[in-house]
Amino acid sequence: MWSGNVKAAVNSLRTSKWRSLLTMLGIIIGVSSVVTIVSLGQGLKNQILGQINQLGSDVVTVRSGKIVNEDNGGGSSLNFLGLFSASTLSDADVTALKELPSAKAVVPMAFVTNSAKSGNSQLDNVFVIGTSPEMSQVLNQKVKYGEFFTQDSEDTNFAVIGPNIAHKIYGELNPVGQSIEVLGESFVIRGILSQSSGGLFSIAQTDFNSAVFIPFSHAKRLTDNRLNILQIVVRGQNPDNLDPTIEEVKKTLLSTHKGQENFSVLKQYELLSIASGVVNTITGFISGIAAISLLVGGIGIMNIMLVSVSERTREIGIRKALGATNRQILSQFLVEGMALSIGGGLIGIIASAVIYFGLRIYTDLQPVITLPVVALAVLVSVSLGIIFSVAPALKAARKDPIQALRGD
Repeated sequence: MWSGNVKAAVNSLRTSKWRSLLTMLGIIIGVSSVVTIVSLGQGLKNQILGQINQLGSDVVTVRSGKIVNEDNGGGSSLNFLGLFSASTLSDADVTALKELPSAKAVVPMAFVTNSAKSGNSQLDNVFVIGTSPEMSQVLNQKVKYGEFFTQDSEDTNFAVIGPNIAHKIYGELNPVGQSIEVLGESFVIRGILSQSSGGLFSIAQTDFNSAVFIPFSHAKRLTDNRLNILQIVVRGQNPDNLDPTIEEVKKTLLSTHKGQENFSVLKQYELLSIASGVVNTITGFISGIAAISLLVGGIGIMNIMLVSVSERTREIGIRKALGATNRQILSQFLVEGMALSIGGGLIGIIASAVIYFGLRIYTDLQPVITLPVVALAVLVSVSLGIIFSVAPALKAARKDPIQALRGD
């Protein structure tokens, strides 16, 4: 019986190809959107977690704003507003932290948006990052060409640029030794960073690939000390015991902030937790919006199945007159509805696979499609087909054969 219903469902879809395709469109869009968004979220999470793991266990990150809320029971929760609060860190914090005996290196990350010029080429809205020579080592940012500026060259006009900046301004040429103008001053390019993952979703919330790095002292001078210091990375002397370093950092910052705890001091695992929480929340929210198209697709299947029942009233009457039971009519229309939803789901998965390869080839994003996500997409498609085909199938099964033959 089921094989006959499947054949009948396939034949029904073939006789009205365009109507079937338009009916499946909501399912196709919904499945492809959800699979793509979840795979992007997983890929971004992997990239960010990889960056954080590269920091090592001897690094403490100071972030502007109160990112983690602690309760009386010792638990903690993520404060999303703290992620986007105005900068509360200052040059005084950097100076004070450098005096700590437990701090092996202190790396400020000060951000300014400006244009980058070289010859006749200009890029607008470029991130200019004022930082210290230890930045490449502490954050494990590899230099592809040249080298990062050193302690000896910190007071000179040297700059390091991201690979995207190098490509957009200089093309395939190696720009080491060339001049680039940012913040109204000319800098000699000392090095080109290797391509880094994470992009705008990196732990620094900016894209190192599209940034210009200059010494922190120059950034202070060129901005009249109006720096937006988003984070300060502190490398401790003893990687086996960071607690003394954390306590010293908190105590020092409370002093410079006059008792206001408008900053966050985070260990590696806390950064991991925050990154996972942010990506999961954003992915879940956007996936929920995309899933609405699945609901719309299900309603579309129900509507077209109701139309199909009305159009095939005589067929139903003839089948019942020839001995078909209500159960057989019910299963026939259920299978047709499931065929529409499963077909839409499979096309949606194929579409998401095309998007997946396109993103990996043509962008810096590295989405990850997992088997559970694909299996869930198929399960949802089958479920939608059953749920939204029940009403039309029951309507068809309950038709009186005499009325059905007479009504057409």
